[in-house]
Amino acid sequence: MDTSDAVSFLDDRQCWQRLAEQELGRLVTHVGAVLDIFPVNYIVDGDSVLFRTAEGSKLTELTINDDVLFEVDEYSDTDAWSVVIRGHAQRLTSADEVRAADELGLRPWIPTVKYNYVRVRAASVSGRDFRRGPEPDRYGVQQY
Repeated sequence: MDTSDAVSFLDDRQCWQRLAEQELGRLVTHVGAVLDIFPVNYIVDGDSVLFRTAEGSKLTELTINDDVLFEVDEYSDTDAWSVVIRGHAQRLTSADEVRAADELGLRPWIPTVKYNYVRVRAASVSGRDFRRGPEPDRYGVQQY
């Protein structure tokens, strides 16, 4: 099996297209020595992702340190992909920002009230596409 094309890199446009196809990602926050990861449903808005959240640890951590990672992936039996955004999270506070976010139609997945919109602006975006298959022979020797 030729493994030279098992992994390929996605350009920015391809990354944003893949992100727009999905609606569940993982937000990684970092405060001091503590890393947290939160599943969030989201929507792509230009070169950023937007999600809603209630008051709590996620919003508190973003207030302390706005540097975040946001990751989305998908896989099947034959292929997979992963996109990572490195960026900054900001709670939307102005009435105009919130009104514009409301018009995007982002709704919580679970029946909870989530008054706060948070935008993750991308400082960089990277992605990879993977062709899945069996592991190649590790030692270059055919087994009989």
